[in-house]
Amino acid sequence: MSVEANKRLVARAVAEVINGDNLDAVEQLYAPDIAQAARDWVVPFREAFSDVRMETVQLVGEGDTVVGHFRCSGTQTGMWMGRPPTGRAFRDVREVYWFTVRGDRIVEWWGWRTTTIGAVSCVPPARLTPTGCAPRRLRGSTPRGART
Repeated sequence: MSVEANKRLVARAVAEVINGDNLDAVEQLYAPDIAQAARDWVVPFREAFSDVRMETVQLVGEGDTVVGHFRCSGTQTGMWMGRPPTGRAFRDVREVYWFTVRGDRIVEWWGWRTTTIGAVSCVPPARLTPTGCAPRRLRGSTPRGART
């Protein structure tokens, strides 16, 4: 796929899965080996923040990689990580995600977000409780250029 097609795929995932709450689209957009991980991340998040909106600020692509800058807003209306609904809202939390696209599917993703106090935290989609700020990846591979 071209870089522009990869960017359209990521934009579609945000629009349909996150903003549109269309879980059927997961099977069309994500590789089979990570589709369940995508569902496992999206379902509890959407249940806890039913009005979540992710605005795409910018998508940049090179080769099979798309980096997206997003602003996310929502209100906690359901249980989240063992905590009851608070009714508290978050607005315009800045997030950056890296997506790898192969064929016509997202094969991995990971990201970073700012918190309400401006600190940076990791966003490990494969787990709901971060264990640090080293990026977590959905596949066991080492990022290109990383030392092992």
